[in-house]
Amino acid sequence: MKGFRDFIMRGNLIELAVAFILGAAFGDVVKSFTAIIMDLIGKLGGTPNFSSFQPGGVHVGTFITAVVSFLILAFVIYFGLVKPFEYAKSHLVSDDPDDVPPTTEELLADIRDILAKDDAPAGGASSPAHKAE
Repeated sequence: MKGFRDFIMRGNLIELAVAFILGAAFGDVVKSFTAIIMDLIGKLGGTPNFSSFQPGGVHVGTFITAVVSFLILAFVIYFGLVKPFEYAKSHLVSDDPDDVPPTTEELLADIRDILAKDDAPAGGASSPAHKAE
């Protein structure tokens, strides 16, 4: 039971569950907004519903309706969520180089330099062969 408790109490599992629940709720919001856009398109020239379209007896109309809905949904998500997020991120996140944490390579180079400085002999010899003498 300890392993199960540890599994359930992992932080990333809880975050994933919250993201899934919020994603489902947000999906309903986007679907309803897509329905509004479909209705507005319907006001202009009829609601796009290809469900009864059957060229040669093949039921492709439902697929075409789903594709149109998907494209509208993608448009809404991109321009209603992604672009505003990118805009906010670009204006809220600092581009100051001092705020950027050092890379692993930079940290390792600093550690190497510190160790090299601590290992350097006081007499000025710089190679390990001189230390043995």
